[in-house]
Amino acid sequence: MQRCQWVANKPDYYIQYHDKIWGKPEHDDLLLFKWLVLETFHIGLSWQLILSKEQAFEQAFDQFDYRKIANYQEDKVEALLKNEKIIRHRGKIEATITNAQAFIKIQQDFGSFDNYIWHFTNRQLVLRPKSQKEPKTASKLSDEVARSLKNYGLKFVGSVTIYSYLQAIGVINDHDADCSFRLK
Repeated sequence: MQRCQWVANKPDYYIQYHDKIWGKPEHDDLLLFKWLVLETFHIGLSWQLILSKEQAFEQAFDQFDYRKIANYQEDKVEALLKNEKIIRHRGKIEATITNAQAFIKIQQDFGSFDNYIWHFTNRQLVLRPKSQKEPKTASKLSDEVARSLKNYGLKFVGSVTIYSYLQAIGVINDHDADCSFRLK
């Protein structure tokens, strides 16, 4: 089985992420929120570190239930800051609460976050051309989505972060041309 070159010599959980999640179209709002949270915590850190803490994040953030997260108060923020199993960054924790509130607003405006995030490509996935050897780190699409998210009040959603997010949720399929997991 051929995989993207960036997966070589990675731990099993990282390979599972590549094989089962990355680049595959996601439409479940709860999972769309989960990957948005993890991508915001990823800023300045390795993706391998974030994935190694995925279960701890899930437990700490109420299974990524954005309705609950939107109502977190200072006592919950303080508890998260003491949780040694996750990344303890006040700004990112507070942004997760703000982002949950904005996520709900987007759902109200579009019927679901899925409708919102996929409308940027008319519900079509963006497939990296086989001639392009390396994935990009940003694009006009990620610029546009980041701008829109910021207009809704989301934090930690720059173009590079959003490009990575769009890869994670399958809006962008950036698998290498010879990867067995590339959607044709």
